[in-house]
Amino acid sequence: MPTDKKLKRILVVDDEKPLAHALELKLQHSGFAATAVFDGQEALDALKKDKYDLVLLDLMLPKIDGFGVLAALKERHDKTPVIVTSNLSQEDDAKKVKDLGAIDYLVKSDTPINIIVDHVVGALVTK
Repeated sequence: MPTDKKLKRILVVDDEKPLAHALELKLQHSGFAATAVFDGQEALDALKKDKYDLVLLDLMLPKIDGFGVLAALKERHDKTPVIVTSNLSQEDDAKKVKDLGAIDYLVKSDTPINIIVDHVVGALVTK
């Protein structure tokens, strides 16, 4: 659990609202300021408007998919770390998101929420 006074801000981007809210709550209970949005355009708007310490990004999203979000962040030189969470488990998807700048790739169906939170903590500790 983070110990500094200012809470690290996490943006959760997932169109599966129950999962997005579960992640948001689990991150809040773990000491983060977490906000959930439900499509790629909302994510890009939120990242333009506010500063986040990390983004948890699904790939299959309405309006703009996760690949499009990553490409837009790369294009605007946004250095916010991104952990991709997806049910796509193809190796080429994992390689593609890493090439677009994601720091981690987790398959949602294989990764319990507490493990996702552990990855968030690990990414922010090494940052």
